[in-house]
Amino acid sequence: MRINGYAPIRDYAVIGDGRTTALVARDGAIDWLCLPDADSPPVFDRILDSDEGGAFQLQPVDEFETERRYREGSNVLETVFRTAAGSVRVTDAMTCADRTVSSPMRQVVRLVEGLSGRVQMRWTIAPRFDFGRQRVRIDDRGGHIVVQAGRNALALGAWGAGDPAASPDGISGEFLAEHGHHGGLSLASAHGEPLVFAGFDHAREALDRTDRFWREWSARAEYDGPWREAVVRSALVLKLLVYSPSGAIVAAPTTSLPERIGGERNWDYRFTWLRDASWTLDALLRLGYDEEAKAFFWWLMHATRLTQPELHVLYRIDGGVQRREREIDGAPGYRSSAPVRVGNGAASQVQLDLYGSVLDGIARYADEVGRIDGDTGKELAKVADYVAKIWREPDCGIWEIRSEPAHYTQSKAMCWLALHQASHLAEQGVLPDHRETWDRAAEEAKRFYDEHGWDEELGSYVRAPNLRELDASLLTLSLLDCMDPRSERMVRTIDAVRRHLAEGPFVYRYRGGDGLPQGEGAFLACSFWLAAALARAGRGAEAVELMEQLLAAGNDVGLYSEEIDPGTGEFLGNFPQGLTHLALVNAAVAITEADE
Repeated sequence: MRINGYAPIRDYAVIGDGRTTALVARDGAIDWLCLPDADSPPVFDRILDSDEGGAFQLQPVDEFETERRYREGSNVLETVFRTAAGSVRVTDAMTCADRTVSSPMRQVVRLVEGLSGRVQMRWTIAPRFDFGRQRVRIDDRGGHIVVQAGRNALALGAWGAGDPAASPDGISGEFLAEHGHHGGLSLASAHGEPLVFAGFDHAREALDRTDRFWREWSARAEYDGPWREAVVRSALVLKLLVYSPSGAIVAAPTTSLPERIGGERNWDYRFTWLRDASWTLDALLRLGYDEEAKAFFWWLMHATRLTQPELHVLYRIDGGVQRREREIDGAPGYRSSAPVRVGNGAASQVQLDLYGSVLDGIARYADEVGRIDGDTGKELAKVADYVAKIWREPDCGIWEIRSEPAHYTQSKAMCWLALHQASHLAEQGVLPDHRETWDRAAEEAKRFYDEHGWDEELGSYVRAPNLRELDASLLTLSLLDCMDPRSERMVRTIDAVRRHLAEGPFVYRYRGGDGLPQGEGAFLACSFWLAAALARAGRGAEAVELMEQLLAAGNDVGLYSEEIDPGTGEFLGNFPQGLTHLALVNAAVAITEADE
């Protein structure tokens, strides 16, 4: 299952509690967990360092095969291990806190049930706080094993899982799981606050309560189309990426999973990109999750208040400005894909397209969910005024290129969208009425991308006037109504993207340079964008065929990474990727609506 100690990215599932997430491999190892929050340093990091990284392993001693699934409508994971001697089921969850009793700040619960025969199980917990840069102390406190590192602490609970043996490197144990056996492990954490020791009954009750929460939440999804199971699973992933204390939406829970094995396209995605999060807001609204949309809207207004009218590309989940990008010395990276990065240099870039995404999301929110007060409307009007002034400038574009800025066609179209939606909000009385200024700038932006972004010889819109290349982000002109989805130019652009950028069902972002060494996988969000664009162009049969192919490309529990190798199906990039899952939701909705 592993290559030099590394599990394939495709082999991971995700569990979480609305504050952070853990990645669980098919062989039962938790190889990634940041504590206390999604953007905190990791305590388990073996996914980036197979030799020295930390992990929480639980598996049979003998050779085994696995089969796993999420409980229906839930983020509770079940893995069945089968050996020649018998079978066991491991149920994994990060539990939701119970506000009525004293509960751990964060808790991983792993329950073990003997299904048949006799299976010898073993487990190890090797914590490695902050990539091994914090000193770890492991103590036995009256039968309770506690791990300490700075202000962080972990408490182990083990029931019917053998006698824990502690050493300076970690904790381990072995036990026999016979038919009817019930036991388990709990790892409770605290950060700068009292550590709570959970008992077995509490752990089981917490897992059951968590399962009920997920089932009740997912049952509210307002989608009854042919791909409900995939849509609900994607909604559950997006909910895991919502940081519940603030409403911020994380792009992905990992850092530095490579876009090419052995390459350096390794980025930290544990932050809120305004563009991606605004699109997630739209996906949640389509599914009827108004509360999550409301929480994100007010997080957005809080986070951007100190930078308005300029909007930053990304923010920390607490609303602060993201820290600088740096590299972790000595970390080998996933399958020797160095460097491992913390922070993201894109935070300092100018990306004009994000203004269109944000104002479009806010317009949908105002139309469908809630009232926007006068003071907030004034702030948004200043943002629109700013777009009217700066839309003519070059930028780094949606793909955060690290070469010279350019006049990207998609960026100009998104500036038009920002101004168009600002005028719509002003017409509704939500924003102060600056429509004369906004409409004039919007018309100029539209004229620019219609005249300079179109290449008659290629029969398509192009990446930028001086870059006669195709770019899959041009599909968003259809999805966001910057163009009539059935217009001749949009249809020809769709066909050009398929000819030049598609390999089977998978679509690459672009083929040209971007200031970095070449080589990356096909971008899965772009593949779902193509399916949605085909549906909106009236080509429903093609859209359905493509959608079926893409749904078959998910892993065994319905999750997707950022990119995929079209030849091997290997997942690449950070995982699970919110942009991919929201694109799946929006494609399913677009195809269903077009069919209706």
